[in-house]
Amino acid sequence: MDQYNDISEAILIALRRIIRAVDRHSRNLVSSHGLTGPQALLLTEIVRGGALTGSELASRVSLSQATVTDVVKRLEGRGLLTKERSEADKRRIILQATEEGALLVRQSVPLLQERFQHRLTSLQDWEQMQLLSSLQRIAELMNAEDLDAAPMLASGAITATAQAVEEVLTPNEPKAEDSTVENP
Repeated sequence: MDQYNDISEAILIALRRIIRAVDRHSRNLVSSHGLTGPQALLLTEIVRGGALTGSELASRVSLSQATVTDVVKRLEGRGLLTKERSEADKRRIILQATEEGALLVRQSVPLLQERFQHRLTSLQDWEQMQLLSSLQRIAELMNAEDLDAAPMLASGAITATAQAVEEVLTPNEPKAEDSTVENP
């Protein structure tokens, strides 16, 4: 029975390390660039894709239209993108990065999922499939297999408010749970 507890604990520790790595990266992204992971993802995709509609952007990043609309509103408020009506079809709103937004992306807004995907593709196909299968099974064991999730590694709410971003930049005392698994 001890062997099973050891395996269970090792899996929980590995999951906690993943959660902490995502959280640490999210905090670093906010500190270094003033962007949440979803904001960085959308802005990067707009720079890559040029002029996009909100629905095109939502499709490219696998987020709902409502979520994209909220994040776009925050990026527009910060002067990182603009919205303009299409000349060809006045019903379509075109999103484009401002010079400031494009500069921020060119300064290599670090997206954790891009680094992860690069490393993952260097593995053999069988190993990639094994990891996928294991993670899908873990999601099932946690009753999380039906949760909607975009292909991004970020902690916190997708549509973080300015106050939430500020809280990341000026955190309170560390919680006891943050010091139990490993050093940051």
